[in-house]
Amino acid sequence: MAELMSREGNKVEFKASVPAAEVSRAYQQVWAGLSRDVRVPGFRPGKAPKKVLEQRVGADYVENEVRDRLLQVHYPQAARELKLSLVDAEINPATLKDGQSFDFSVKGETYPEVKLGDWKAAQLSSAAPQITDDVLSRTLSDLQDRNATFESVERPAEGNDMIMIEETGEEGGSYPIYLDVAEPHVQAALSGKSKGDEVSITVPAHQHGDHEHPEHTVEVKVLDVRHKQRQELGDEFAKSLNFESLDRLQTDLKTELTRRAQQEGEAARREEFIEQLVAGMDTTIPKALLKRRRDAMMEEIQSDLSRQGVKWGEYESFMQEQGKLDEFMADLDKNAETRVRRDLALEQLAEDMQVNVSDQEFNQTMMALAQANELTAQQLRTQLGPDGLNSYYASIVREKALTQALAQLAPKPEAASPEAAETQTSEAQPEAAQTESASDERAEAAQSESGEQAQDEETKSE
Repeated sequence: MAELMSREGNKVEFKASVPAAEVSRAYQQVWAGLSRDVRVPGFRPGKAPKKVLEQRVGADYVENEVRDRLLQVHYPQAARELKLSLVDAEINPATLKDGQSFDFSVKGETYPEVKLGDWKAAQLSSAAPQITDDVLSRTLSDLQDRNATFESVERPAEGNDMIMIEETGEEGGSYPIYLDVAEPHVQAALSGKSKGDEVSITVPAHQHGDHEHPEHTVEVKVLDVRHKQRQELGDEFAKSLNFESLDRLQTDLKTELTRRAQQEGEAARREEFIEQLVAGMDTTIPKALLKRRRDAMMEEIQSDLSRQGVKWGEYESFMQEQGKLDEFMADLDKNAETRVRRDLALEQLAEDMQVNVSDQEFNQTMMALAQANELTAQQLRTQLGPDGLNSYYASIVREKALTQALAQLAPKPEAASPEAAETQTSEAQPEAAQTESASDERAEAAQSESGEQAQDEETKSE
């Protein structure tokens, strides 16, 4: 049970009490876990007495585990009971003892007052791209390209040939160049060349990742010229992709394209609605809220860098040397404010619509998330902590409000123009159609990295 003690502006203070029965249950759960997990010499698993276990792990450990378990559940529940959306909070627990109720008080800051515009009048233009016969035809043609083979020819390179080249020098290596998707300077240098020719490729000044590269020359030798052989579009081609016939391939492919197009349309519609919601919002965002979000984003960046074996200090020094640190920090501030505004708008939307998430819904979502991460529900709660659980609950409420609001708006417009569906052709292919040989994988890589291949290999030592 929770009770609001004071509220002045965005500052709040409340207290909550956990019944003695739930405290005892939490103690029992912690002892059961220790009995199962802690091995004590001379006792079979699960048979060691409490006093022996306590001597092994320490009384403070047990008390901390029980306290954390209780706060993970009852702090978010108390905030929801009092309808408080907290930016930050200081939790002050009272004495904890088995068989007695457990009290804790909270001092925190709520989100600022937010006023939304008339979102019910929003006019959304986003829609799913239209999957026409022309889109389907282009996708099938792309499939033919992705599954083509290459045969050596005794003639100069032309058209959509693939050329095997070898860089000269100590750091040189061999790799394929696909003329039809290569950069213009690579096409110009290699078109018309034959096996055995030595070629100088002038690479213009460019930026690759975080590195600036001046204009330079790459010396290569043509090892082989190979002509692309596309299989004729028919039943045999479909069977090579594990479909019983071309008709079945076309049917499944259109179904998949349509599904992806609908997903794209829904995502675009949601984004358009959120942008309009934020644009019509009136609020003053506390600096503390922006700082908290900015700090959280910085922690994410540092964590990502760490997983790649890069220390933040080293990356920061590198950006400083490149003169890009100020731009990086400015972008971080801008992105933090954008995220905060979106969250505030969606949270106010949920409040205006009186959207709630029951404990049962929340627990089911937590269970699904825990299973997806191969954790128990309790392990996930421990990882998130009280504040993390509160934030996760808020995200579920925001998502539910967004879904309900979109359902209340005017019907979705008709499908968008077929040109919008062109972006689907390289991604929305049935899974069975994506089984490829080694040569297919090279072709796929060429589509995404085409013109950079000669440059990448040339700059390996930089």
